[in-house]
Amino acid sequence: MDEALLRSLTPNVLGILCRRGADFAAAEDAVQDALVEAVRTWPADPPRDPKGWLVTVAWRRFLDATRADGARRRREDLVDEEPAPGPTPDADETLQLYFLCAHPSLTPSSAVALTLRAVGGLTTRQIAQAYLVPEATMAQRISRAKRTVSGVRLDQPGDVATVLRVLYLVFNEGYSGDVDLAAEAIRLTRQLAAAIDHPEVAGLLALMLLHHARRATRTTPDGSLVPLAEQDRGRWDTESIAEGVEILQAALVRDRLGEFQAQAAIAALHADAQTAEETDWVQIVEWYDELARLTDSPVVRLNRAVAVGEADGPRAGLAALAALDDSLPRHTAVAAYLHERDGDLATAARLYAEAAHHAANLAERDHLTRQAARLNTHRRR
Repeated sequence: MDEALLRSLTPNVLGILCRRGADFAAAEDAVQDALVEAVRTWPADPPRDPKGWLVTVAWRRFLDATRADGARRRREDLVDEEPAPGPTPDADETLQLYFLCAHPSLTPSSAVALTLRAVGGLTTRQIAQAYLVPEATMAQRISRAKRTVSGVRLDQPGDVATVLRVLYLVFNEGYSGDVDLAAEAIRLTRQLAAAIDHPEVAGLLALMLLHHARRATRTTPDGSLVPLAEQDRGRWDTESIAEGVEILQAALVRDRLGEFQAQAAIAALHADAQTAEETDWVQIVEWYDELARLTDSPVVRLNRAVAVGEADGPRAGLAALAALDDSLPRHTAVAAYLHERDGDLATAARLYAEAAHHAANLAERDHLTRQAARLNTHRRR
C-alpha cells in the first residue's frame, strides 16, 4: 500500500467534496472512510485511477451519511451532482483547501489547528507541541473548530496570514524529521508566491529555502543530529541559498517588515558565514530584537538568548535566559549549552541530562544524552 500516494491525494479529494456542497466535517469523515476502504482493497485490486476511485467512494460515503440523517431533498440534489465515471481531472486542490479551512467563522488559531490536522496530516500531539499547549487542550480546540464549520459551506476563504501560519508550521514539522512535509510546504508556498504579490509570502518562501538548503547536513546517516556549528557547509545547497537570499532582498526593500522576513534574515546571516566562527552574531541579535518586537514570542526570546551568548559571551546569554519561563521547551537545553560555554561543565552535564528527559523526539533526546555523556567523560579525565 502506497501511503504517500494516499496522503498526497487526500487534500484534493477533500477539496472536491467541499466544492460539491459537502460541509467540512462530513466531507472529512467521508474521505477517511474512503481511505480505510482503500487500505483494505487496493493491495488485492489496485484501481487504474486512484484519485477518481477515492472521489467516487468518498462521495458515496457522504451520500450514505446524508441519507442516514434523513435529508431526502438534499440527497436528491447531491445525487444529480455525483461525479461521472471515468478519469478525474488532474488538478491540485491543496492550496485552495488551505484557504477554505481558514474560514472567517473560525479564529486564526482554530483555523490553523484544523487545517494542520485535516489537510496537513499532523497529529494532535504534533500540533499541540507547535503551540506549546497540552495535547488535551489542542484536541478540544480542534473539536470545537470542527463543530463550528459543521454544516457551513466552505465558500468564503480565509486570509493570507492564517494560511502562511499553517504553511510555516507544516514546514517546521517536516523539517524536524518527524513527518516529511517540508518539501510539500515549499511547493505550496511557491504556488502562493506566484499568485499573490505579498512581502510576507516572499519572506516565508525565502525562510523555507534557506533552512531547507541545510537539511542534508542536519543529521548523520544513522539519524543523529548535527548542530549548526558542526555541519559541513560545503554540502549546503548553494542554489537554494542564493534563491532564498534574492527573494528576501526583494521583499525587504519594500519596507513592510514581517516576522517571516525577519526570520529569513537570520537564516541568511547563518548561510552567509563560511565558517561558524565567522557568523555575524551581533546582526543576528539585532534581527531577533526586531522579531521579538513583531511577535512577542517566548520561543523567539529563547533563541535570542543563544544569540546574545554568542555575541556578548555566555554570561550575557544566561542573563537573558534568566528572564524567561524555565518551562519553555528547550529552555533547559539552552541553559546547558550556555553553562558549557561558560566552563561550568558539571552544571552543563546535569542540565543536558535533564533536557534529554523532556526532549520532544528521539533524535533530540539521543543528542542531548550524548552531550551529557561527553561532558561527564571529560570531567573524569
